[in-house]
Amino acid sequence: MTRSRTVGPRLGIGVGAGLVVALVLSIVLAVTIGPADLTVGEVWGAIVAHLTGGASPLSVLRDGIVWELRLPRVLTAALVGAGLALVGAIMQALTRNQLADPYLLGISSGASLGAVTVLLLGLSVVLPFAAFAGALLALAATLALASAFGRITPTRTVLAGVAVSALAGALTSFVIFWVATGDAYREVLSWLLGSLAGARWDAVLIAGLAVLVIGVPLALTGRILDAFALGDTTAASLGIPVQGVRWALLAAGALLTGALVAVSGSIGFVGLVLPHAVRLLIGPGNRALLPLSALVGAVFLVWADTLARTVFEPRELPVGIVTAIVGAPVFAALLIRRREAA
Repeated sequence: MTRSRTVGPRLGIGVGAGLVVALVLSIVLAVTIGPADLTVGEVWGAIVAHLTGGASPLSVLRDGIVWELRLPRVLTAALVGAGLALVGAIMQALTRNQLADPYLLGISSGASLGAVTVLLLGLSVVLPFAAFAGALLALAATLALASAFGRITPTRTVLAGVAVSALAGALTSFVIFWVATGDAYREVLSWLLGSLAGARWDAVLIAGLAVLVIGVPLALTGRILDAFALGDTTAASLGIPVQGVRWALLAAGALLTGALVAVSGSIGFVGLVLPHAVRLLIGPGNRALLPLSALVGAVFLVWADTLARTVFEPRELPVGIVTAIVGAPVFAALLIRRREAA
């Protein structure tokens, strides 16, 4: 048996500071990448000019590329990546299931049903609201189904989420089969695979508010989740109302996931793989794991989306394809390494 590795407060702060610097650099560098031939200095100057009300060093066209197209997309990627990785770490801790991810409770399938319905009806302007409403309905259905058989337990909730996810997926397929024609298939498929191509400042606002209002408090629950790791009885002896806290955290994670899926579509593997990778490096302590997972998720999705929009330029991949291509082998390698270390 190998001893679990943990990080001290100073090391955790140092790693976090390094990741913050890496995130800022990643955002600025990612904005420069593309056919417009921008430099870091030009991008930084344009951002500062917009924030301070000064004159941009770029032409109107190039300034629009930075401020209206690339920067909101990169910021949305960072926020979505941070939120998904954070929720993934929380779901794994709450359910004590290493295969748990942010979509555990049927959230993604419910959001997909809402989004696909409005896309095929030609009401794409309300897509974020429809996706969020679908996510909330899926969450309500999961909790109602889990409670129908008695006291809600993590196992019953997971099984109910699987059932709701399957039903919502089937309804989504039915809607596509019955309604979709012509180019509608491409738009629907892009959203289902996860795409940030249409992210503008409204997406930044939705994702940013969700991360600020829900994500930041969740990132500060590490001490509570560490108590949960010792078992419900021990957590209760420490004064934690176990059932109430568990469902509050599950509901908050589901709400955050619903808001993120509403602007990005379903992006897999971020919330599943990255918490495992961070846990392997710093140990199981959730007080460090939660914020560091969020930062790693932000950096990762910024570069995954940059690859998605540039590798096959002028064609663009849905970012969900990139995260799956990277995430699947990485997850397999992590599982093998964990087994060898056991």
